[in-house]
Amino acid sequence: MSRVLTILVAMFTIVFLMAGGMASAYLVGGLVEEHWFTGASRLTNVLFLVLIFVMVIATLLTMAERKWSAFIQDRMGPNRARIALPGLKNRSLGGLPHILTDVLKMLTKEDLIPAAANRFMFNLGPILAFAPTFALFAVVPAGPSVQVFGRNVDMVVATPDFGALYVLAIASLAVYGTALAGWASNNKFGLLGGVRATSQMIAYEVALGLSLVGIFLTFSSVQFPAIIGDIGNALTGGTGQGRYLWRTDGAFDLGLPAWGIFIQPLGFLLFFAASFAETKRAPFDLPEGESEIIGYFVEYSGMKFGLFMISEFVEVVVLAGVTTAFFFGGYHLPFGNEWLANLPIMQEHGWLLGTILGTVFWLKVLFLIWVQLLIRWTFPRFRYDQIQSLGWKILLPLGLANVFVTGALVLWDPSLRALAVLGIAEIGILVVLTTTTKVPAGGAHGAHVGHGHDHGHAHAHGGHGAHDLPAHAHGVAPASTH
Repeated sequence: MSRVLTILVAMFTIVFLMAGGMASAYLVGGLVEEHWFTGASRLTNVLFLVLIFVMVIATLLTMAERKWSAFIQDRMGPNRARIALPGLKNRSLGGLPHILTDVLKMLTKEDLIPAAANRFMFNLGPILAFAPTFALFAVVPAGPSVQVFGRNVDMVVATPDFGALYVLAIASLAVYGTALAGWASNNKFGLLGGVRATSQMIAYEVALGLSLVGIFLTFSSVQFPAIIGDIGNALTGGTGQGRYLWRTDGAFDLGLPAWGIFIQPLGFLLFFAASFAETKRAPFDLPEGESEIIGYFVEYSGMKFGLFMISEFVEVVVLAGVTTAFFFGGYHLPFGNEWLANLPIMQEHGWLLGTILGTVFWLKVLFLIWVQLLIRWTFPRFRYDQIQSLGWKILLPLGLANVFVTGALVLWDPSLRALAVLGIAEIGILVVLTTTTKVPAGGAHGAHVGHGHDHGHAHAHGGHGAHDLPAHAHGVAPASTH
């Protein structure tokens, strides 16, 4: 009961802090728009959205991943670091002091550079791995455009005409950081790790781009504001993902929203798998499996090593944000958008509507982050040939087929209802395939043997929090031992 109460208090605290952050972002944006110049709120959005929300969540994930993996694998998790203050020195504080110890460790460890390394390229590698990922969130709207103090406030840093193409272009720059990190260290093992990582990222960038073409065809735009859309009203209807495919009549709007997950479920699976592989996290973490394979950053230490690590967690947050914008309606509620926006208090205080919908956006992001960490601590690592086969032989053909089918259905039925019917059918087929289990020959005993409860193998996932790994793992032995 105490654990349930702790979780509920933590969830309420997270929602409260996110709502407070979004309210502050809108109010500060309105003030600077009123006293400075038009568009000044976008400068403050850099502070709130990128430096506070993205960076703080990514920093907390360094501890949350170890904590959540401990829940999944039924172990203690991070609890050793303590703060030597009266009343706190005997409390683990949920593992939060581990964040401080990680930062101090990275900042104080000796920064070693190999004598034969190219110093400029060696120092540039971590920057190119971190900076592009950090800049990706600049085009993702985290809330609606509302009136605050009589001024229009947009909850996005930039809205370029090329929109989503910016995401694909900037994400591809991370390949250079990975390649330079392996090559510039002048270490043959690091070079091999860099080549393996680069080839994996390139293989999945093709599928990543194709997975989004269906969304572009559906909403006839590559801009995030047009894809997410406006709420509208009962007479005109919304745009983008803010509209309904089918809805009921009445003051309270209820229906099936035109979210990407309903009209492009295959595109969502392709995008999520390809972008997950781009982050090089388990089960796609073969290039940096420190326990069995020497990764591309083997020669890095101190804060340079820390930049490679924190960039992974930033990628997790950015991936969740971009996925929310493309496939989960962005900041829109699944129903009740028009009713909420038309309330007199929301009409009078636009920042309140922005706070509610902005908090909804970040809650969706947190959910997708949890899904990513759940996958990371559930599946064993793929072999390298399996990773390449998945990218080139499965995701790429499925992406091409999705583009052709989507284009044909959009031309046939511009209302997108035919596409939604196909999407719901795809979701139903996926549910059936994932919930239907095949009992091996031999009955229940055979099924038990087939699951292979191997208590002698160590769970060998490389990555963060290796000291928190269990002494054994139920399930299949890691693929890297093959």
